[in-house]
Amino acid sequence: MAMVRATAPCRRVLHENLTITRFPFAESDYQGCMTGTGQIDRLLGIMAALRDKDCGCPWDIEQTFATIAPYTIEEAYEVADAIARDDLPDLKDELGDLLLQVVFHARMAEELGEFDFDAVAGTISDKMIRRHPHVFSSGDADTPDAVKTSWETIKAAERAEKRSSDTPTSALDGVAMALPALTRAEKLSKRAARVGFEWPAISMVFDDIREELDELEAEIGETSDPDRLEDEMGDLLFCIANLARTLKVDPEAALRRTNAKFTRRFHFVEERVAATGGAVEEADLEVLDRYWDQAKDAERQNR
Repeated sequence: MAMVRATAPCRRVLHENLTITRFPFAESDYQGCMTGTGQIDRLLGIMAALRDKDCGCPWDIEQTFATIAPYTIEEAYEVADAIARDDLPDLKDELGDLLLQVVFHARMAEELGEFDFDAVAGTISDKMIRRHPHVFSSGDADTPDAVKTSWETIKAAERAEKRSSDTPTSALDGVAMALPALTRAEKLSKRAARVGFEWPAISMVFDDIREELDELEAEIGETSDPDRLEDEMGDLLFCIANLARTLKVDPEAALRRTNAKFTRRFHFVEERVAATGGAVEEADLEVLDRYWDQAKDAERQNR
């Protein structure tokens, strides 16, 4: 079936130095953006063209902040994945995908008359200057730890300014709900620790973990109610995240590392089973466990 395209010219001033004068759009339409900030202006122009109500892309036009948000999260994870794999060419590509998300959100906000990409860049620039007084002002922070302390102090002051005088304050304010659960647990426990809600010794953190593990085990033995099991499992995972914070270990990074380790070892097991002409689902657990141990030994030897 042939696609029917509009034949009338579609002229839109979509971005500074960018005027679309024909339909469909062509690369030459937004080459005029190649001034000033170069490729950033070009990307802004492309997004403006994609979102144009008359001449743009139907999919891009119908998107909202809510529908794009999952893609934003996904792209951030893909950036992290490229870093974990030490794949710099892929990192360049994934950073571009993530940048597109920022441009997309900024364009939608600009269409609503709220803010534009320039305002986003200006806001983060102002924030970086404000939070680095030891670089841009007369502040004093000559170690990484001192910088972190200064950063958190400034952030706390910023949060206080945002709140109205009659709004109740909490040490947990500002920890985003949309964070991955382990990351949010670690941040919540960190905020609580700042006001003294913290075990004085790491041995007590381990005691807390053992207590929650016992409660989970007891729940399994008593009712195995799914809601109760989820509740107890959550308590245990929160304690694990708190232990990670105490040890200065990023729980998400640690779990991603173990996921990668499990994947490598399981692939090893699959390859060994396949080499014998068998299939994993048909192999005895004893055989699979032996190959698993071989995978672990191989990793130790390659360290």
